[in-house]
Amino acid sequence: MITLAEIKEYLKEQLDKDRKIKSVEVEDDSIALALKQASIELGLPVKKLEYEIIEKGTKGVMGLGKKKWKIIAYEAKKPAGITKETEEHEEDLGLELPSVKVENRPGEIFVRLTNEGVFLKVTKPLGNGRKATERMAISKLSERGVSDYNAGLVSRVVKHADGEYIKIGDYQYNPANDSTIAVEITDQDMKAYMVVSPPGPGGADLTYDDIISYLNANDVIHGIKEDVIKKFIDYPIYNDAVLIAEGTKPRNGRDARIIYNFRTDHSQIELKEKDGKVDFKELDLVENVVAGQLLAKKIPPEEGQNGRTVTGMAIPAKAGNDIEFEVGKNVKLSEDGLTAVSEINGQVLLLAGKINVEPVYTIPGDVNLHTGNILFLGTVVVKGNVEDGFSVKAAGNIEVFGSVGKCILDAEGDIIVHQGIMGKTGGDVKSGMSIFAKFIEHAQVAAGEYVVATDGIIHSQVDANKKIICQGKRASIVGGRLRATEEINAKNLGSVAGTETNLEVGYDPRSKERMNELDEKKNSLEEQLEELEKNITTIEKLQRIQKRMPEEKKQYLTQLNEERSKVLADLDEVNKEIGKLVSYLESLKLIGKVSASGRVYPGVKVFIKNASLVVRTEFKFVTFYLQANEVKVTKYEAVEEEEMARRI
Repeated sequence: MITLAEIKEYLKEQLDKDRKIKSVEVEDDSIALALKQASIELGLPVKKLEYEIIEKGTKGVMGLGKKKWKIIAYEAKKPAGITKETEEHEEDLGLELPSVKVENRPGEIFVRLTNEGVFLKVTKPLGNGRKATERMAISKLSERGVSDYNAGLVSRVVKHADGEYIKIGDYQYNPANDSTIAVEITDQDMKAYMVVSPPGPGGADLTYDDIISYLNANDVIHGIKEDVIKKFIDYPIYNDAVLIAEGTKPRNGRDARIIYNFRTDHSQIELKEKDGKVDFKELDLVENVVAGQLLAKKIPPEEGQNGRTVTGMAIPAKAGNDIEFEVGKNVKLSEDGLTAVSEINGQVLLLAGKINVEPVYTIPGDVNLHTGNILFLGTVVVKGNVEDGFSVKAAGNIEVFGSVGKCILDAEGDIIVHQGIMGKTGGDVKSGMSIFAKFIEHAQVAAGEYVVATDGIIHSQVDANKKIICQGKRASIVGGRLRATEEINAKNLGSVAGTETNLEVGYDPRSKERMNELDEKKNSLEEQLEELEKNITTIEKLQRIQKRMPEEKKQYLTQLNEERSKVLADLDEVNKEIGKLVSYLESLKLIGKVSASGRVYPGVKVFIKNASLVVRTEFKFVTFYLQANEVKVTKYEAVEEEEMARRI
């Protein structure tokens, strides 16, 4: 057992020897490595050394004729410059090391046994970490069974702690006890694991090159984790699987996409009520563009990047899918087909997947005898009212700052009425998107998406392909028939007087109406076909009886056959459309619901799909929903947050 006193005495002796050393003769594969060895033996940094070349080294050819550099190194009077011979080894010398603020970590000692001898590496502590000691180094060497080593060199390695492996002695090498490695490739050749056994007595540790060579020899050539190998050299893990290589997964190309420079989702429009009046000034419903403005840009599909297994086999990636970049009226596509630019000043709309720019037509006053009926392929803005008996039709939006009487409004976009719609049992308002108004009274209203009102919907026929929302201080739905695919939501439903109010949800009203039209058309065509076939059969019988038939009868038979062919073709088209509508209606997963944040009065009839409920007693704060083909009542479910943004 080595005592502390013995270690102190040993270190004192080594220090005395160090002081006596004035120069040292060393040899190595390069001047840089020779200087490092000399700096350790002299106890001086490389910068404070001068040297003389005794014998020049050579690289040799294919390993033959290789000769080491031999130098004499001694303490310099001033820092030595870098000679031509050392210039190419500047990085190896490590003359300038950046100062990095790091966490506290003690110095460490590493011992490696190779077929060339025993190597020792000592690292400096970090932060306030403890230094590695010579005693720790001797203990490490003892653990590895090493007893034949240069004690003075061990002391210098510990003292300098350069973090480099330095040969400090020899040992009785036994190749039969070398550390061994096994490799297993798994996960469809996407991962490789190595299992290393510890070296036996006299056996050598694995080197970085040993591991790389073994992996390559066993078909592991891609995705090798070099950092794991380097860490393994100092911190070996024995008899346990270590992930040593990982393949590269293929990255499929991204699909082509179009980036629009304008708002395409109008569902986020926020309608606000201010002092009892609708404030449309802050809505920004009309998105104007100017000639030459960039409207959209297409990002082409990406090719994708192939992957590779750890064995080097390529894994093909899929290229992204392309999409068609379509433009409509007043929009120009660039020659490369990647950008769309407006040709005129107007409003940009995305209709049926195509970018259109619609000019805006503004009427400074009322729509009346002075203006006549309005038919415009763009957006119409009416600063006044639309009087009884007139019509306004637009390919874009219609915005009326006043009120709408017994007239026709028809728009492919939104319809916004700042005041009310007073149909007087004859008004007809249709929108391809949504309708916003303060109130709707005695009118027929149909919207492709939403119908939103604040003060009420009175004795009207209202259809919405999504929702009907009537929320405000005086918001009530009284009388009439309202149909919505998803939901009807109001403050009050019906009236104290028990006015009959029919509310239908859970199906697409437009599609159902179209289905009724198609059924009528089908019945009419079938009746025509039946009549034609009767006449054709009669004439054909007459033709069989009379061997010679008058020419006019032949012409009439030809005409009947042509008419039958046309009716059959029309009937086939109708049946196809009916089939599509049936599939669509059957595919609707929306159950639908009817809600009232205030009261529901007797006289209200709720229809949800094929179930119905007649309200006979007053309800408060409720939602009607469908369960087991019956209309049930539960606690009121408010309009979803994003839909509340539509309130006027």
